[in-house]
Amino acid sequence: MIIGYARVSTQDQNPEYQVDALEKAGCEQIFQEKVTGKLRERPELSQCLRMLRKGDTLVVWKLDRLARSLKDLVEIVQDLNEREVGFKSLTESIDTTSSGGRLVFHIFGALAEFEHSLIRERTIAGLQAARARGRKGGRKPAMSDSDVRKAAAMLLDPDITKKEVALHFDVSRTTLNASLKRLEISA
Repeated sequence: MIIGYARVSTQDQNPEYQVDALEKAGCEQIFQEKVTGKLRERPELSQCLRMLRKGDTLVVWKLDRLARSLKDLVEIVQDLNEREVGFKSLTESIDTTSSGGRLVFHIFGALAEFEHSLIRERTIAGLQAARARGRKGGRKPAMSDSDVRKAAAMLLDPDITKKEVALHFDVSRTTLNASLKRLEISA
C-alpha cells in the first residue's frame, strides 16, 4: 500500500498542492496535518507511521514535511527500513525502495552523525574555554554566601527552626541545607 503524509505549518496554509502531488504519485491513503514541524507531537504522523506494514511505502511531497531535523529524518527512515517499509520524497526524488535511494540515505545518516559529533566537540571546547577563564556552568546558588552566613547565625538561636529560616530567605529546607553544606557550615 502506498501511503502519503502531508503537513503544513500553519492553519492559514493549504495542503492541497501536496495532496494533489501525493495522489498523482499513487497514494491510496493520505494523512494530513496542520501543525508546525517543531512540535514533537504530530498525531497524524504518529497514526500514519503506526499504520505502515511490511511492503508499504510512505510518500511525502518534500523531506521537511516529514521531519524536524536531519537527525529526526534519518531516525524515521531507519525505522521504516527496519520494518521493511519504503520511503519516497517526491521533490528530492529520493526512493529507498531502490539501491540508489538507500545509498543516498546512508550518506544522510553519516552526515547527521558527523553534524552531531561536530556540535558535541564544539560544546565541549566551549565549556573547557569557559572553565579556563574561571567560569563555572550551572545555575547560580539560590542563596548568596552572605545570606548563608546570616542563616547560620539565625540557626544559633535554639528558638528558631530551619523551616522558619528557610521561609525567611524564601527557599526550601533542602536548599537551605545544601547552601549550609556548600559553605561547610554545620547547623
